[in-house]
Amino acid sequence: MSAARESDAEQLVHVVREADGEPAGALVLLHGRGTDERDLLPVLDVLDPERRLVGLTPGAPLVFGPGQRHWYVVPRVGYPDPDTFHAAYAQLTAFLDGWLAAREIGWERTLVGGFSMGCVMSYATALGPGRPSPAGILAMSGFIPTVAGWEPELDARAGLPVLIAHGARDPIISVQFARAARERLSAAGLAVEYHESQAAHHIDPRTVPALVDWVARTAPRS
Repeated sequence: MSAARESDAEQLVHVVREADGEPAGALVLLHGRGTDERDLLPVLDVLDPERRLVGLTPGAPLVFGPGQRHWYVVPRVGYPDPDTFHAAYAQLTAFLDGWLAAREIGWERTLVGGFSMGCVMSYATALGPGRPSPAGILAMSGFIPTVAGWEPELDARAGLPVLIAHGARDPIISVQFARAARERLSAAGLAVEYHESQAAHHIDPRTVPALVDWVARTAPRS
């Protein structure tokens, strides 16, 4: 099946959930493989019930059909296709940088997270070389990518809050990826909070209270 790629000159399709009043910061959530920009929209209200943050859910640039967006091609789990990964990475970071600047919200006031393939792009956006450090990373059921031409820049990220949530019974992305990310990021001095449940490849409702608490503690105050 062939994919259509949106022009790099175009903005990514996206949905915005406004804050209740002047936002204290932003919460960006990136969807997983084969869904779209509306998939995680309800999760914004779950994670930020007081609506202190403006929420943003961008759609991935590769389109395989209605509601079937992908951030990159998957030749092997853990190892994104370099061409499509780098194209999406460049487009996503440029879009987010511009959107946040237009809203006058710095990355230091922005939480970025995602599920599955969106988790991978969250790691890439937050840890990429030369990238500004966000307020925190919410990594759900994903992995730090291994891809030619991209390496995480961890030396300048000491103390950066990261919450990793993963299901031990995940048949799509093994929990070993989450455990490896915990070890790698903790060794580099990032402030990692790790939650492993008996879930498969989904957001475990039993973990949601911990996610909500982490967002409340990590998000900037107005």
